[in-house]
Parts: sequence; C-alpha cells; structure tokens
Amino acid sequence: MSTSQLAPHPTPEHPAPAPARRSGRRAGLFGSAFAALVTAVAVCSGDAVARVFPYGPRHRSVNDLGNQFVPFHAHLWDLLHGRARGGLLFNWQSGYGTGFLPDLGTYLTSPFAPLVALFPRHDIDLAVYAVTVLKMTVAAAAMAWLLRTQRPGPWWAAGLLGASYALCGWSVIEASYNPMWLDGLIAFPLLCLTGEWALRARRPLLGVLVVAVCWTANFYTAYMATLGAALVLVVRVVLTREGTRERVRVIGRAAVTTVLGTALTAPLLLPLFLSSKQAYPGWSKQFSPAPWSDLFARLLPATYSFNSPALFIGTGTLLLVTALPFHRALPLRTRLWWAGLVAAVLLSLQWAPTHLLWHVFATPNGSPYRQTFVLAGIVVVAAWTGLAAGPPGAGALAAGAGVLAAAAAWAAGSALVTGWGYALFCGGLALTAGAWWALRDRRLLLPAAAVLALALAAQASATTAYGHKGKLAGLDDYPSWGRADSSRERALTRADGWPAYRTDAGRPALTGNDPLLLGGEGGSYYSSHTPDVFTRTMAALGAGWTSRGRSVQSLDNPVTDALFSVGARLKPDGRIARGEALPLVTVRPAGPPPGFGESPFANQELLLGAKVYEDPVAPLVCRAGTDAFLWAPEYNATARLADGRPFKLNGNPPKNRAALQPLGRSHGPASKLVFDRPAPAVWALSCLDRAKLTAAVTALRGAAATSVRVGDSDLTATLPPGSTGTAVVAVPAIAGWSCQGRPAGSRLGLLAVPLDGRTTTLHCGFTPPGLAAGAGVAALAALLVAAQAAHPPPPESFS
Repeated sequence: MSTSQLAPHPTPEHPAPAPARRSGRRAGLFGSAFAALVTAVAVCSGDAVARVFPYGPRHRSVNDLGNQFVPFHAHLWDLLHGRARGGLLFNWQSGYGTGFLPDLGTYLTSPFAPLVALFPRHDIDLAVYAVTVLKMTVAAAAMAWLLRTQRPGPWWAAGLLGASYALCGWSVIEASYNPMWLDGLIAFPLLCLTGEWALRARRPLLGVLVVAVCWTANFYTAYMATLGAALVLVVRVVLTREGTRERVRVIGRAAVTTVLGTALTAPLLLPLFLSSKQAYPGWSKQFSPAPWSDLFARLLPATYSFNSPALFIGTGTLLLVTALPFHRALPLRTRLWWAGLVAAVLLSLQWAPTHLLWHVFATPNGSPYRQTFVLAGIVVVAAWTGLAAGPPGAGALAAGAGVLAAAAAWAAGSALVTGWGYALFCGGLALTAGAWWALRDRRLLLPAAAVLALALAAQASATTAYGHKGKLAGLDDYPSWGRADSSRERALTRADGWPAYRTDAGRPALTGNDPLLLGGEGGSYYSSHTPDVFTRTMAALGAGWTSRGRSVQSLDNPVTDALFSVGARLKPDGRIARGEALPLVTVRPAGPPPGFGESPFANQELLLGAKVYEDPVAPLVCRAGTDAFLWAPEYNATARLADGRPFKLNGNPPKNRAALQPLGRSHGPASKLVFDRPAPAVWALSCLDRAKLTAAVTALRGAAATSVRVGDSDLTATLPPGSTGTAVVAVPAIAGWSCQGRPAGSRLGLLAVPLDGRTTTLHCGFTPPGLAAGAGVAALAALLVAAQAAHPPPPESFS
C-alpha cells in the first residue's frame, strides 16, 4: 500500500466535495465500529478463558469492585426505581446517614451508569460488567475517531489502534475492577478532540460540553486525561502552526474551553472536593518508583503487578512507535517531537514530582500508576502519526524491533515476566512486523490486517486472563449476587420499620457497603468520602474498620443499636433479631459538652446517659446472666467464652481494627474468657446488664420525639411540649446539616440542637457544603458559554 493510499483525504485548505466528506465520515464510523468490535471480542474472550463471572465460577468482583462499585450501582438502581432511602444529596442507608452527592460524583455520574437500571436488580453484577465492557468499546471507538480527525488514513488501521488503546494493560487489568476510571479512558480521546477543534477554531460550544461531560463522568481520571490532552495539543500546535501569536491563540481557545467546561461541573466538583477534605485521612505513603526491569516487563503481555504500571498496549502498536524515530517518510522535526513526548511521559511515571502532578498532588491509596492510560493514548497517537505517512520501511521496522528486543531483554531481570508472556511478545513481534511490511503490497492488505487484529486480540485476551489470575491471588474477592443475597434482601425488607427504627444488614458483612447492596439503614459504610467525624465516633464506641478507617463496619451491640435506633438486625443465620431502639431524635439534659475517653464501654454509657456495663467479677469472668463483650482492637485471632463458640477478631493495625465483639451470655466461672493466642497488649472485658439497658432506654424514650418524618435530605420531629436541654439526632454530625435555620451543633459526634422549652417541632435539612457556591460558578460559566455561542470565532484553515 502506498503513502497516498494511507492518507487519501484532502486538507481543510482544499476541502473535498460533499460526497467525499460523507465518505470520510462513513470510513470514520467503520473504523470506530471495528475498534469497538475487536475490543469487545478480546475482553470477553479473556474473561471466558479465565472462567470468571459471567463465563465461569470464579469471582470477578475483586477489591473495590465488590466492596464499592457494585453496591453503589445497586443504590443507583434503587434511586432510579424509586426504592432508595434518600436522594441525590443524602443517603440514609449508609453510615447511619451520610452525604451522597460526593459519592455520586465519584462513582456514579458516568453517562453509562444509569444503564444498570435496565437490568433486574438481582443481576446487578452482570449490569456492572456490561457497562464495563461498553465503556471499553466506547473508548476504542472514540480513539479511532480521534485518529482519523487528526490525520487521514485507512479506517481499519485507525480501528486497530483504537482497540489497542482500549485494550491496554491499564484498562483490562486495573480499570476493569475500578470501572469509574474507564470514563477517563474515554475522556482522553474526547479531550484531544476538543483540542483539534480549538486548533481549527471550530465547535466551541460542543467542546465546552464535551469537557463538562468528561469531568462530570469522573473528575479524577478526567484531570489526568486533561493533562495528557494538553501535551498532545502542544505538540500539534508546534508542528502545525507558525508564529507565537497564532500558537498562543490556539492554546488560549483550548484553555477557555477547558475552564468553561470544568466550571459547568462546579455544583458537583466543589462539594466533592470539600467532602474529600472532611473525609477520614486513611493512608498516605511516599512514592517509590518501580524497578526499570519491572517497568519494561509490563510492556509484555500476560504480566501482573499491583505496584508497577500496566504498560502493555499490543506489540503491533509498540512496533509502530519504536519505529517512528527511524521512519524517514516523516520530517525529522515531527519524529523528534512525538518520540520525545512518549519518552517524557514514560519518564514522568517514575519521577516523584511528576507522579504527584499526575495524581492531583497526593500519592493514591493503592496502585500508584493510575495515569498509565494517558501514556497508552499518547503512544497510539504517535503510532498513527507515523502510519499515516505510510507503512514503515524495513530499516525502520528492524530498528523498532531492536528497541523492543532490548526492552524485553532488560525485562528478563524481573520476576514479573512469564514464559507465556515472552512467547506472545516474540510471536506477536514477528507477525506484526511482517504484517506492517506486507502492507506495502496492496494485494496483501486483507491478510495483513487480519494478522494484526488477531495478534492484538490474542495478546489482549491473554493479558486479561492473566490479570484475573493475579487479582484473585492477591486481592479480596466477593461472590456475585445469589440465592443467599436474595434471602437476606427479603428478610431486611420484611423487617423494615423506617423511620420508626433502622434495620441493619448485620455482621459479618458481605461487603463494606451491605446497606446499599442488601437494604436497610445500617452503620457500615465504605467510600473515599467516609467522614472523619463518623469514623472517629464509631471507633470511640468500639466499631471495627478496614481500609485504614475508610471502611467502617456495623457494630453488633445492643447499646449502640438502641442509640442509633436500630430496631432490627440481620443475623448470620438469616433470622432477624429485634432490639430496644430509641427514636431518631432524643432529648438530653443541658450541660457542658462531654468528651469521649479511651474505653468504648464508658463512651457508650456517656452517649446513653446511664451506666449499663459492669466490671468482671474476676479478670476473665462476667457475672452470670450478663452479656460478655470483648474489646481488643489489635487482636487478630479467635477468642471465646470457655463454654461458648469462638469468634474471629480481625485486628491488623493500621489497616484493620477489630470491632467490639459480643461473646454471648455468661454463666459465671464456666464462661471464662479464653484467647486462642497470647492476649493482646490492649484489651478489655465488660459485662452488659440488660435490665439496666432496658431501664435507660425507657427513661430516654419518655422525653424523646413522639413522631419523626424523614425526607430525601431532611427530617422533622415532633417533641413533647416544654422540652429543654439538647435534642440529639442519631445521625453523624457531618458538615451540611442545619436545624431550625441554623448550622447544627454536635454532641459526641451526633447532631445536636439546643432547646428553649418552646420548640415542639424540630426541622433539620442537609445541603452539601459547596453546592450553592458551585451552582453560582456554573451559572456564570453558562452565561459565558451562551455569549461565546452567540459570537463564535470564524473557523481557521489547517494543514
């Protein structure tokens, strides 16, 4: 195939007649469709080979996919079907009540997320999987469209490169179980497309809307995609525009588009950023670059590592990029700029200052190479730049193959490489080199294209399958929805009494967000936005956590159940245990604000306002008839009463904190506490007197609200006439609550409102901090966009 056949389209200075433009659009659609098809086949084939859901018995929901994304999408399903507790601003189901807008913006504002509502709820795992594959195919299609927008070339080649981008190692290994990141995979080619429009002074309004959609879908990866698209635009401007003024004008147009588009998302982004500041700090660590042997190993198919960048992108694409500096059909200046950009972004992955820049100046919890998809996109754009000038010659292909061979040799020092990986890499290199060379003969176009597609699909499928193997071996995994889940859901529905009392999904938990997945209004909650006040309050009361405090577990304790109005709790055997629950709003005596101490038992009594625990009659024995509770937050083993069953405590500081554990009813000396391993350094045994708890609850109920009505993000309580002291609402005192027209106060981590004796109706409402200011910013941006649309700049010629 000749160069002219690879680049058949006219430039904007010499526009083609309408039929030619229509033909170009059709070819672009063919390329995007081809990219989507190859991507879908490769991803589904890899999943089928690994025998993971929905193609086999192995669990697909590893780590945050099962712990966060599936439950949050289940909650979205409930919202869209009118079944959820709460609305877009507040979530009554998790953490005894927490803001929802930041979670919505972090996990669920993708345009594809609402598609889960088309599936039955019990197929939520399948729905999330379908959306995940759809996002990958859309990313492939968007990249193929971008490539043909930048430079003319054959639609099938654009499709293959688009598919190689969507099938990069980062996508099929890491983002596949963090599906919100896949919106960034789509955003990168779309944001590069807005750069092309800025280059030509075209579609300013559409460009702003595209930026707004990308930043709404997932701000985190959209930020990275924006940085990458800016780098691509700089190279495009340098190579296609002459003169400082002209270049600055293009960059200015792109900057205005980006700022206006981002400003339109301020009602979502500003509350989200403020919420992240108020979240429990979790874990922070110093960035440590991966060994270079590991980095080069990740270029190969069928490798896996949590702590190195998943650089695989298909040998055919890698060969085009490494051949680019030697491709003499391109001007030297073009070769140097694109090769230099690829090298610079690759190096930026390994340097701490640029690592922080890519990750919004904070080393992430977990995988430290979340920006890898941007490098994959830049590699594909550079590869297309070379291919659009014609297939590389024998010398360029040989030189490129030599560079890849050197990288593979360096990778031999890594423990990450596998025999299968080397076989797929070497076989793919030989086949794709031959295919790219064969394209010089037009008669071989079809078989060469088929070889390139099959090589890409085989390598990507193998990488997908091998990634599943690595994830299942090293990460927690969670079963898909089954009969047991349906049974739990039905039990919680039957026990529902909201808002008279809460229903808790119980312990041990299936996921960190069981209330969203199964139902009820429980205490467990796992999010990047878990409020600091909630984590600290629950820890003071004896709750356990994982994920360094971001995943707070429900606390199985009758005192806290009473305090948080939990009247029904699901037990592991499927039965519902009933408890003495106070109303959501109680009234406490006036006095100086108390503070928590070290003992969770004393803290519970402080919040309850009565003494209900007693010390053991001997160091390891509770009085007969009382309930024994063990607090050992750092203990990681089993403990039991001598005549009872063992209970596992999961303490592993600082990652995990063991919850205060009920051990059962004491029968005196026969119920001595037994540790199955040496006793931990910090622990306490306390004995609950149920009669005293009943009396305390009865006393509080006498002065509590006589009725409570709950809306999507507010509540109204009717109080007894003449109520004085402090009204305490059994909701964490997160920022955003106001009661009686004033910001709500806090008492021991819960909402508190002073009473003057005249208040008989208490109204509290929740507005996410930053929502009003964000709406103002968005309104101003909308006015500027409207003004820009009314006076668009004239389109510019382009070469």
